[in-house]
Amino acid sequence: MNRRTARPDGVPAAILLGLLGTAGMFYVNLMPAIVSGLRDALGYSNAEAGYVAAANVYGASAGALTAVFLVGRLPWKRVQVVALLLLAAIDAASVGVSRLEPLILLRALHGLCGGVSIGIALAVMARTRIPQRAYGAQFTMQVLLGGIGLMFLPEAAARHGTGVLFVTLGALALAALAALPFLPDYPAVPVPTLATAGAPRWQPLAATLGALFLFQSANMALFAFIIPLGRAYGLALPFIDGALGAANWIAAAGSLAAMWAGDRFGRRRPLLVAAGAAVAGTCAFIWSASPLVFMLANVVTGIAWSFTVPYLFGMCAKFDGAGRAATLGGFCSKMGLASGPLVAPWVIGADRYGILVAWAVGALMLCAILAYRPAGQLDRRDGAATAGAGVPSD
Repeated sequence: MNRRTARPDGVPAAILLGLLGTAGMFYVNLMPAIVSGLRDALGYSNAEAGYVAAANVYGASAGALTAVFLVGRLPWKRVQVVALLLLAAIDAASVGVSRLEPLILLRALHGLCGGVSIGIALAVMARTRIPQRAYGAQFTMQVLLGGIGLMFLPEAAARHGTGVLFVTLGALALAALAALPFLPDYPAVPVPTLATAGAPRWQPLAATLGALFLFQSANMALFAFIIPLGRAYGLALPFIDGALGAANWIAAAGSLAAMWAGDRFGRRRPLLVAAGAAVAGTCAFIWSASPLVFMLANVVTGIAWSFTVPYLFGMCAKFDGAGRAATLGGFCSKMGLASGPLVAPWVIGADRYGILVAWAVGALMLCAILAYRPAGQLDRRDGAATAGAGVPSD
């Protein structure tokens, strides 16, 4: 192994993987700033801004699905070089575009390249010893960088236009490209699966994928329109920006907890606790007229979001050693992230944000129901494996 590369399961490698997994989807973390910027700087309606956001993430869904067929067939680092360069180029091209249709096309192409990049990154993370930790590092980086972006970029976009948002996204893609040589090769390795234990493989995987789709859709539907929601309840933009940035930083506690916990407590119990917190925090948005409640709702849902998604991806990673199941999880995740901003404007209508909150709560509860059984199956399988080996579960 090249001496310059990080140790495969060490903290520096997890950070570099986190950066790689963030670059292709960082616009998701900046979605409120992008939606708000399109409305304020370019005069887009809620529906038009939602179309641009959805195009970006639906493109990413297509890219993630493409990545399923690339994993194990092409050198993953070369694919990343091409994808990251294209991301930076498309972001640069988006700076001067104000018309709706060309911008939708550009952002869909950006999403396609970003989906390939993140899909490959998810497959590589699945090859690490404890995938939740790599995914936790990714979400930690996303929420920390997203917190900074949400504190400063909405106001900057209102003053200088949406170009500042796209420049930020392109710069992060180039940073990930610079980090790529320091990552080890991460060849595909065999891991135990539910199929090896005699359990049906696709049924629990499908349930996990459905849970991931619903969880991302519910959260992104609210997150993409959280700035207009706050305004509708009478909150000032500077307060909303500060609250979102601070909440994103605090939300890093969720992904850090996922990194620390690993498989120590199984999957079912942590997921149920996190789902309960997500439902409670989402319900609290009904009382967003109170600045304190708005802040706490963002903190609670942010922590639950950054904790739950690494666990769901970690469950997907247990289905094969090459990482294709995790990449398929990336596809379903992005479909959920895209569907949220697309559906939300129709649910909101004339600023009916209470109905949007109710819809998100229902989707989160269904997510918990879907994840309950496969999480328990994986817990039993891992418990049996560690008992047979005579070693404690990590």
